[in-house]
Amino acid sequence: MELEEIKAILKKYGQEHLLNHYENLDDAHKKELLKEIKNIDFELMHSLYQKTEKAEEKNQKDEITPIEYLDKYKLNDQYKYYEAIGKKEIKAGKLAVVTMAGGQGTRLGHDGPKGTYDIGLDSHKSLFELLCDGIKAEAKKYDVTIPWFIMTSKQNNEETIEFFKKNKFFGYQKDKNIFFFNQGELPMMDTEGKILIGEDGLIKLAADGHGGTYEALVKNGMTDKMKEMGIEWVFIAGVDNCLIKMVDPVLMGIAEDKKVTVACKSIVKANPKEKVGVFCKKNGKPNVIEYTEITEEMANATDENGELLYGESHILSNLFNITAIERMGANPLPYHLAYKKATYMDKDGNIIEPDSPNAYKFEAFLFDAFGEVDEMAVLRVKREEEFAPVKNADSAGVDCPRTARKLYQEFYHLD
Repeated sequence: MELEEIKAILKKYGQEHLLNHYENLDDAHKKELLKEIKNIDFELMHSLYQKTEKAEEKNQKDEITPIEYLDKYKLNDQYKYYEAIGKKEIKAGKLAVVTMAGGQGTRLGHDGPKGTYDIGLDSHKSLFELLCDGIKAEAKKYDVTIPWFIMTSKQNNEETIEFFKKNKFFGYQKDKNIFFFNQGELPMMDTEGKILIGEDGLIKLAADGHGGTYEALVKNGMTDKMKEMGIEWVFIAGVDNCLIKMVDPVLMGIAEDKKVTVACKSIVKANPKEKVGVFCKKNGKPNVIEYTEITEEMANATDENGELLYGESHILSNLFNITAIERMGANPLPYHLAYKKATYMDKDGNIIEPDSPNAYKFEAFLFDAFGEVDEMAVLRVKREEEFAPVKNADSAGVDCPRTARKLYQEFYHLD
């Protein structure tokens, strides 16, 4: 009966091919495939595919204006004021941290979850261990437990947990301090609007982008767990920035003092043409605008002090009140289109490994939820102190293991 119902649904949406290899699967995989198909929102996938057929329309009436920010090192007397407020909150156990770690280290030539990557320090510590060192040091400083929530993907969840077990959770207590949860996924589609079948005969799924973090926290019950623990503030960042400061009393103090539910860190653009998203206001609401959407005139515009008007780079270093996360996670964010290479199984059961992009991936962006709040705080920090991302192989020359390692060694005065 279940199979017949699923066949009817697939026929309605022109996706009957998803059962092409059903009979070749073992019982466990048959069950998994049917479960995956039942979980697909076909109306959503249909509407997303339709958007691929026409260029995304930009609202020309959007009014883009600069956003106010504070410079952490120009706060003067206010620095200690904000710091004192934040320290009190941290000591009261109101902070949790979230690491977005759903990706693989493929671009780095690493076979495994990105967080397990060794950036080449003499200690040979992985990205996960470097982050854990930072959390443990702050927890000790404030004599408090700082729960660490790690968002994995279906692809790397098991391997990530095994890595933590093998390393005895880096001395951080499991079940009390470390919690794993899965990122959401969406099917990949070919250029004809057909959902792809993966090498294993199951649906070809891809993570739904860092914008899915809010929904994943809510759906997986993590926000409920946080509230049970008395958590009020949640710092969210990616796994690939080895200099990330997840526990920052100044940032938290600013958020508390200004009564905002979102506070973000920024670094000033290296130059007007740097390819980064920047903080701004869109129609009076906080937002991040991509570098492709900024005119040359806007990119070069400066204020009376010679500072770039649109110079605050978004570095995925954000603090949220838990109420904001619950509100932002109540509904999916808009999805953006990416055209990627995807290995898949064709109708004859052959595994196809394309040489060029062949499939659509749909992902949401974390900052698309910023418009849900009327105000947010932006704190400018120093690039050399808080931003050492590992995104590319060394051959790229930027945001790679070599540059991250250098920044890390210089900051911690390592030989």
